[in-house]
Amino acid sequence: MGGGGAALRREGGVSAAGPIGGRAAWTGAALAADPSWIMPLPPEAPAEIAAALAGLEWRMVPGFDARHFPLPRTAGFLAEVARELEEGRGLVRLTGLDPRHYAAADLKRVFWGLMCHLGTPLPQNTTGEVLAEVKDETGSGAAVASGTARARSRSTGPLRFHTDKCDLLALLCASNGIAGGVSRIVSTVAIQDAMAARRPDLLAVLYQDFWRARPADEEGEGMAAKPFPMPVFARGPDGGFTSQYSRTYVELAQGMPGVPPLTAQQVEAMDLLAALAEELCVEMPFEPGQIQLMNQHVTYHGRTAYSDDVEPGAAAGSRRNLLRIWLSSPLSRALPAGHAGQWGDVRAGALRGGAMPGRSALAA
Repeated sequence: MGGGGAALRREGGVSAAGPIGGRAAWTGAALAADPSWIMPLPPEAPAEIAAALAGLEWRMVPGFDARHFPLPRTAGFLAEVARELEEGRGLVRLTGLDPRHYAAADLKRVFWGLMCHLGTPLPQNTTGEVLAEVKDETGSGAAVASGTARARSRSTGPLRFHTDKCDLLALLCASNGIAGGVSRIVSTVAIQDAMAARRPDLLAVLYQDFWRARPADEEGEGMAAKPFPMPVFARGPDGGFTSQYSRTYVELAQGMPGVPPLTAQQVEAMDLLAALAEELCVEMPFEPGQIQLMNQHVTYHGRTAYSDDVEPGAAAGSRRNLLRIWLSSPLSRALPAGHAGQWGDVRAGALRGGAMPGRSALAA
């Protein structure tokens, strides 16, 4: 599981990790040379999806699960995808779905039905949104460079490397903008290993606590922010690696009561993490119909800025729209006990993560 079993060592009284390696420690250059992470849906998938969609009758998102969306042969393929996400690279891009064949509501039902075969969808904010549309909501095409993660993501601006609070993040490109919006993904295991080789002193810092704060769209408007400490890198009880990180949330905590200022070493460690992410990431345009799946314990994701055609009467395909689902995976790894405040439940395969009003996460 994500390099589980690599031993921790002690350096200067601080726990640090040596190289992890394994298939999750990929680099962008390696993926460019070996595109097997891009996987077409099996030939029988279109017919099975059409039959499952017809059988839904009145059911709409989120009113059904995998039982209501049977995929006799495609389900086996998706089970292999799920294993690759947890035990392999932690990254898969699916191809073979054509959004032009579906009405907007049906495309959402198809995406939901497919993803229910990988895990349990989670609420993404305190309004209970479980299938989000990541698109420009500014009305002006202007990039939002500050504020909550939601405000930044639903503008045309770039996004820094970060994780979402779920085991698996699923994005379906329903349509794309006229320029930009390149998807950027990096292996956090590769970052960890590069830091172990180049700056083990700063790697040790990332295994220590960084104070973070949750934004209002996770905790609820009008509720007091709750800063909390959690390391950037960590290992679970069986050695499985995990990283849950957003520099935005670390910066949000600064100045809050009881939160110590960032040390020079912490800032240097985050700067090196960002530089290594730039060096090691894979970048690829997102084509309509593609589904990008990322294990949030072993990958960070971001994007470049993009442009939409905002002229009146512009075609729908000239505006970027990504459908997003957060999934709790039944194959997920065990997490450190101290991560319960962020995840709700740290047991392997537990229902966990998501954004809930007034508490950290969904818990069974």
